[in-house]
Parts: sequence; structure tokens; C-alpha cells
Amino acid sequence: MDYQYLLKSTIDISLIAGKKIIDIYETTNNSINVEYKGDSSPLTLADKASNKIIIDGLRKLNPGIPILSEEKKNAEYIERKDWNLFWLVDPLDGTKEFIKRNGEFTVNIALIKNGSPIMGVVFAPVLNKIWYGLVDYGSYLISNNGNHKKISINQSNHDTTFIVSSRSHSNNPKLEEFLKQFEKHELIKMGSSIKMCLVADGSAQLYPRFGPTMEWDTGAAHAVVKYAGGNIYNIDTNEELKYNKENLLNPGFIVK
Repeated sequence: MDYQYLLKSTIDISLIAGKKIIDIYETTNNSINVEYKGDSSPLTLADKASNKIIIDGLRKLNPGIPILSEEKKNAEYIERKDWNLFWLVDPLDGTKEFIKRNGEFTVNIALIKNGSPIMGVVFAPVLNKIWYGLVDYGSYLISNNGNHKKISINQSNHDTTFIVSSRSHSNNPKLEEFLKQFEKHELIKMGSSIKMCLVADGSAQLYPRFGPTMEWDTGAAHAVVKYAGGNIYNIDTNEELKYNKENLLNPGFIVK
């Protein structure tokens, strides 16, 4: 399988989905178009439109690879447990940031093989930045001027440790306890999967997450971090996060 071709095509799909999100972002009153799912998380027209573009695009790209998406009725575990290769999609990560209109939301498409991400694309439409990673190829950032830059994690020994924190879930006692181990630290508050990408591109060194996330929240950025020299670990066991579990909820984790 030509993974570099799949990567290029996936980037193209993410750009089309991101453009549609921006069209909605700039022309609608988001508060009027917000629904709430069973878990009380918000759902907008942009989530739905992006999901349709991505699902249709991936099916045309390779109809033989199944798709698991936040906004698509997902297969039961009895069916997907035998998926050795599948797409993992979050068509709009950071819906709360979309509604707040702060620009910190992303399109996320990952390719998972045997429970691990082998490719991931994260597109932040407002920032006009794409982070992507591919096994045996590395991770890159396409900046808003179109430049491709190879990225790697920052293992700096500077006095100050830069730690990413969720903008919408930052008041967490476990986070406060975690931060006590650092004599000097600076928090970078950010929404969506951009947080993980900031560790991948060296803008930050750590991202601890104690609150709940789902597999589609992390899959694409996990690939970016992994092929930039880092990883995402279960915060209790220090094992790498795995995908296509029976329960799609992630454990608490740390990105480093």
C-alpha cells in the first residue's frame, strides 16, 4: 500500500473539509445551529458538513478501509475488533472553541494499523496550519505560508518547562498536583488537538490530560507526535495509547 499517496490525498481531504468549516464559521451564527448529543457535547452544522466530506473522500480514496468517526454511527465491537487497518476521524475537534469563535479547532484524520497510529493529519483551518506524521517518513508542519518543515519534540533542559493545558478543561485538581513537580513552568492554554501538535513541533514539552477523551480525539495527533520522536502514554501505566478498544474512551495520558 502506498502510504505516501494516502497521506497526500488525506491532506487534500482535510483541506476541503476545513474550507467548508470556515465557510460556516464565517457566515452563520453558531449559537443558533448548535445541537447537543447524548453526552451533552455540542454538535454544529460544521461538524456534520466536515464529516460528510471526509467520509465521502476516504471511501473514494480506498473503499476497502473501514472508517470510525465521532459523527458517524459506529460499528459494534464484534464487527470492528477484526479491523487491522482503519480510518479514525474527528471531523471537528474543539467544537466548543468553534462556538466560542477563538479559532482553536481542527480537522483530524488518522490511519490506525493493529491498534497504533501509522499516519495522522491535523488541520487547523483558522491558523491555516497542517501537522502530519507518517511511519518511516517523519512528522512535518505546513505553515500558513505553505512551507513544509520537519518537526521534532523539544527535549530542552531549560529551566522553564512549557506545559500545554486545555482551554476548556483547565481547572482540574489533578493538573494542579501534577504541576507541583516543576520548579519553573509556563502553561500554554489551547483548544483541541493543537495541544498535542505543540508538543510534536517543539513549542511545548508536555501535555498531561486527566479528563475524558475518546480515541478520535487523539489518533491523528498521536501519529504526529510519534513520528516527531515522542509518544502518548497512559498516565498510570506508562504504556502507549492503543486504539480500537472495546471501550473507545481513552485513559488519562501524557504527551511527551
